Amino acid sequence: MNPAMPAPEAGRPPEAVVEIDKLWSVFHSEGRDAVVHQDLDLTIQAGELLSIVGGSGSGKTVLLRQILGLAQPARGRVTVLGQPAAQLGSDGAASRVGMLFQHGALFSAFTVLENIAFALRELRGLPRALIREVAMVKLQMVGLDPSQAHKMPSDLSGGMVKRVALARALVMDPPLLLLDEPTAGLDPDSADTFCALLRSLHRELGLTVVMVTHDLDTLFELSTRIAVVADKRIIVSGTPAEVMAFKHPFIQDFFLGERGQRASALLHAQPQAV
Repeated sequence: MNPAMPAPEAGRPPEAVVEIDKLWSVFHSEGRDAVVHQDLDLTIQAGELLSIVGGSGSGKTVLLRQILGLAQPARGRVTVLGQPAAQLGSDGAASRVGMLFQHGALFSAFTVLENIAFALRELRGLPRALIREVAMVKLQMVGLDPSQAHKMPSDLSGGMVKRVALARALVMDPPLLLLDEPTAGLDPDSADTFCALLRSLHRELGLTVVMVTHDLDTLFELSTRIAVVADKRIIVSGTPAEVMAFKHPFIQDFFLGERGQRASALLHAQPQAV
């Protein structure tokens, strides 16, 4: 068993954190309906770090938005932590899901500490000293020095922006973390360092993580399971090796084409990192 995956109690199956059943995603444009997902099924178990991959327009980020409750499917069911995803924003349950957006999405007029503390301040009942203390703990959890707390986002490097955004996503101690292209825009060294941070937090905090990425190095470095979106559904999910063995044109091009050779060699040269 992968050491990052919590062992289920004897006789009990792993808990399903996210359940997507018979999902249809339909968009209306120029008088026509464009079907992006059709009868898509996906279950994500507690403790997984599942990566979703697919071609352009396959609706990977749409799935993240539906899990977060920001978008509603045309048909089907999305359940997150035992309740409909649509309720996440209506009853305070949003604190149970953290989201790291592709470019960080920090508030430009807020300091680093104010960005991290934003969700706590919105609760409107916590003492200011406690909010600051929690935010400082999260700042250091993602590997940033307390001296960075009063900087503005414009003063940060790309890697630091990602770390601050990650601290903000974790400030409410959510059991589920969603990542949209977490290493996009980072140079290789910064991407490797950020992957190491994510791997460490996934293990130490017992997080369930759902990640969308097109970066093969990140994919192989972090994933305990990969789900491939093609033909409007999940065509295969499994370990990287299992997915790469599945016969499909997208998988052939994405994993086994020229762009995938280096990452594929890495997969076979060393054991999975997570």
